[in-house]
Amino acid sequence: MRICLVSETWSPDINGVAHTLGHLAVELRARGCRLQLIRPQPARSPGESPPDTATRPTRTAGMEAELQVRPVAVPGYREVRIGMPATRRITRLWREQRPDVIYLATQGPLGWSALRAARRMAIPVVTGWHTNFDHYCRDYGVAWLAPFVTRRLRTFHNRGAATLVPTHQQATELGAKGFENLRVMARGIEGERYSPAFRDTALRRQWGADEHRPVALYVGRLAAEKNLTLLRDTLLAMQAARPDLVLVVVGDGPGRRALQQALPSAHFTGFIDRQDLIRHYASADLFIFPSLSETWGNVVLEAMASGLAVVAFRHAAGAELIDHDSHGLCLPVDDPDGFRDAAVTLCQQPARYARLGRAARQRALHYTWPAITDDFVSALVHARENANETARTCRI
Repeated sequence: MRICLVSETWSPDINGVAHTLGHLAVELRARGCRLQLIRPQPARSPGESPPDTATRPTRTAGMEAELQVRPVAVPGYREVRIGMPATRRITRLWREQRPDVIYLATQGPLGWSALRAARRMAIPVVTGWHTNFDHYCRDYGVAWLAPFVTRRLRTFHNRGAATLVPTHQQATELGAKGFENLRVMARGIEGERYSPAFRDTALRRQWGADEHRPVALYVGRLAAEKNLTLLRDTLLAMQAARPDLVLVVVGDGPGRRALQQALPSAHFTGFIDRQDLIRHYASADLFIFPSLSETWGNVVLEAMASGLAVVAFRHAAGAELIDHDSHGLCLPVDDPDGFRDAAVTLCQQPARYARLGRAARQRALHYTWPAITDDFVSALVHARENANETARTCRI
């Protein structure tokens, strides 16, 4: 089967979409699938020469074909780049190498462009719900735009054969808003990589922590949509209740400076590579994640696989993975005070957070990438078979 992946982002970008698509691509190639990739031209590294316009861009490893379109940086987020429409170029590629099915991981201009080309050529399309754009409207002070955004997204997704969403909760919520043909595809974890086995006593000593001094960790983008005010208040309250608590914040973004000023004793690492991230997870004890903007939240699953007691809201991966006080603490989304108080209580109970961490890992290990890819392939095959059946019926 030839599959075309259309995305705004790809490795080495650090985000959930690139992470998910990278793992799916590995699994799909292992099953003999032929892959195409359409994405914005990646940003050049500092000092890198501009590309030679007379030559084709370098093809991403493992791709049968690749089309890179003109990118535009999102205002205020230079590292976030969206792809511009390229309907003619996309059509030309698909005429030369027609895919059996297309997966749209972007709802932006590039995604609409690919959707138009696919409909004209009668190629089946499956879409993915990777970003809660309607939630972002509220986080960035334009809540009045949310109903318009929801209508546009509904039109986009309902034109595909199916929309893959990461949780059953998300499927229920979108179904109530008129989204159709929803299928659940969770996310996976490499349990042998994200593991308590990589706990690093030398790293803990760098943080000033011994085995009896707990470490609370946050991993994620430092931006408004991650509920940083509650993160700040929760970490401060935990530290007040347990003054020996060590705070570690992994990630970067426009909210870093203010958070760093509010938490002067915390260790801020910025973005780190995956091997260091694995060590940071395994070397902590608790994971604090107050975000309400996630569609899934890979970091929750990574923390659980690493044996950490997670404090999260009953939202996205938290709702799907955590039974409260069995695999972590999972609080109602409308109870920020309860979230803070639960984290404060937990950091003073080492036996309890150790128990939750052990159970969290066992739960996380059920979410393997081969199993997730089974769900992905099933959706693509179903879309292709339905398209073929429709074509046969039309010929009759």
